[in-house]
Amino acid sequence: MDEALRAVADPTRRAILVMVRDDEVSAGDIAARFPGISRPAVSQHLRILVTAGLVDVRRAGNRRLYRMRPDGLAEAAMFFQTMWPGPLHRLKHAAERAERALADDEETEGSS
Repeated sequence: MDEALRAVADPTRRAILVMVRDDEVSAGDIAARFPGISRPAVSQHLRILVTAGLVDVRRAGNRRLYRMRPDGLAEAAMFFQTMWPGPLHRLKHAAERAERALADDEETEGSS
């Protein structure tokens, strides 16, 4: 999980993940979308994503095709899901209390 989180910490790698989320994309096509970044740098980003288990690579002739591995972020997603229920539950109850207090105040004002 740590490796996956470090990999997605970089905005270029996040952009690559979005590009390869639904379809296989060749390394050349990926590199073409980042004109300000050298091809070797894009290759390094791809290598990091593959090593982190976030992207699969398939050879087709002399091309390399990349596609996101949906399971790659599963462990990190589970971690974040365990972090949210408590705070969201508390926020929900706080909002409900505030709504009840507001309704009580409106009721009190209306009866005076």
